[in-house]
Amino acid sequence: MKIKKRKKSTRYRGTHTHGRGFKKKARGSGHRGGVGMAGTGKRADQKKTLILNLPEEYFGKSKTLRRKPSIKLKTINLRDIPDGKKEINLKGYKILAEGELKQKIKIKASAASKSAIDKIKKAGSDIILE
Repeated sequence: MKIKKRKKSTRYRGTHTHGRGFKKKARGSGHRGGVGMAGTGKRADQKKTLILNLPEEYFGKSKTLRRKPSIKLKTINLRDIPDGKKEINLKGYKILAEGELKQKIKIKASAASKSAIDKIKKAGSDIILE
């Protein structure tokens, strides 16, 4: 039984290319293809086993980059709601409670604050949130 194994570097002493084949391959780091995770793209078959043991999110972009932006609602105060109409469509608006309603109106809106809903109901108006 062998106790001490010779190092690889000593085995290559005296050989022309140190086990790298063609002589130009051994010059610099041009044949290696990079250091560390360089060259581990989608089609890196030579490093596939290394990549497959990584977490799942290695390939592709983050899902947060592809998420659709949330819709921003415009705001309108109760005092800015026009008078003289029985129904008003404020889709895309959030109604805020600043001011008072002067007449009964049926309002359709995307959102409204709690205090605005209270003031609308107090004035005898109806609000439908869509």
